[in-house]
Formats: sequence, structure tokens, C-alpha cells
Amino acid sequence: MTLIALNKPYQTMSQFSAHPSRATLADCVDVPGVYPAGRLDADSEGLLLLTDDGALQARIADPRHKLVKTYLAQVEGVPDEAALATLRTGVDLGDFKTLPAKARVVDEPAWLWERHPPIRYRAAIPTTWIELSIREGKNRQVRRMTAAVGLPTLRLVRISIGNLKLPELGLMPGQWCETDVSRLGLSSGNPHVSTARPERAPTSGPARRSYKFK
Repeated sequence: MTLIALNKPYQTMSQFSAHPSRATLADCVDVPGVYPAGRLDADSEGLLLLTDDGALQARIADPRHKLVKTYLAQVEGVPDEAALATLRTGVDLGDFKTLPAKARVVDEPAWLWERHPPIRYRAAIPTTWIELSIREGKNRQVRRMTAAVGLPTLRLVRISIGNLKLPELGLMPGQWCETDVSRLGLSSGNPHVSTARPERAPTSGPARRSYKFK
């Protein structure tokens, strides 16, 4: 069983099949037989898991296994307590109501890379970073949640899946490393036996270059 952690770059499609105008996972990962477990929109960045195990792929994506996904959202405006309370208790998006989430205002982390191209700033409107943790994974859910409370998302970065945290992996956009399923913290009943293999050095693109981080 192979489990790969990738830092998906902005504007990269969460697919291996060719796209007419955008980069795909094939431009980052050259391991045969792996597929994304869940997805990130092209305009979202950050942690994406890939595996060659169909059962594990389903468990990672299934909210019944309580695998929390945490995001950093740079939003337009400054959230008040009412907006944060709505995010925490559940947001009515019309077609469904979100489950209770964790939401808090945070500073922009020092480890976060610059996005290319950068977001479009408006001089008269401040931006704020929100850390948001959810258990679902519906299409564009985080963006819809922040928009519903009057805080449009300008940049979205997934920073963790379960107990696997992107900052601890030291991956820059387009880099990946092989990791172990035991690091995810899946709920009980996991049919997979961990092989406890050591993580490989971060790798980027078809050249499979190794990177060392201080």
C-alpha cells in the first residue's frame, strides 16, 4: 500500500488525466497506480493525499470516519463573533446545513509560501486569516461557508488531514513524500496494517529530486 502526501499547487487540477489549459497531478507526481483520496479545487492549495488502495481512499474521504480537514482561509473583511459563531454551529447553505466546525482567527503563519499569482487586494478592505476545521468535504464547502457569513474567501490552503499536518512535512508547492497511514489517526476499524515505513525525502516532479529542509 502506498500513501503519498502532496502539497498541491494553486491552479493544479486534482486529476492525472490531461487538462487543456492547466497543470495536473501528473506534473507533480510520477508514481504509477495512485489516485487522489478526496480532492482540492484548482484554485485551492495544500495537502492532498494519494493512494493505490481503494478502501483507504474511501475511508479518507468518508466523513463517517471523523477525519478532520483543516484549512487556512484568507477572507475579505474582518469576522465578528456572530460570523464565527455561525461557522462553529453550522451554516445553512440552502442545499444542506454544515456540521459544527472549529473556527478561529489566526495570524498568517510564517511558514506559508507566497502564492503565484498573489490575491487581488483592495486597499479599502482588510483581509483576515481564519483557521477552519470541518468533517465534511462537499464541493467548495469552505468557500461557501465563509461567503454565507459575509466573508468571501480570497485564498484557501488545506493544512492538515487527520493528524497529518502539512507544516510538519516541510513540503513546498509541487513537492510530495511517501508517508504512513498510521499518521492519519483514522477511527477504529481501520482494516489496514501499518508497515511503519520511514517517510521519504520530499520529491518534486518527474525528476524525483530530493529536498532537504532546515
